[in-house]
Amino acid sequence: MTTTRLARPRQGRIIAGVCAGLARRFGWDPKVVRIVAVLSILLPGPQFLAYIVLWILMPNEDRY
Repeated sequence: MTTTRLARPRQGRIIAGVCAGLARRFGWDPKVVRIVAVLSILLPGPQFLAYIVLWILMPNEDRY
């Protein structure tokens, strides 16, 4: 099993690429991660702040 490092991809981004990066890292479908993220942001809690923190902390994918 190959592990992919946690990074925001340069291709396939919507907004910042956080959901696409998480989906790629864990082998999930990016659409499902985006839907779960939007639904969780509708609930009360710090989900929006967590997204912003991940946006800041997750590095961009290296260019190759």
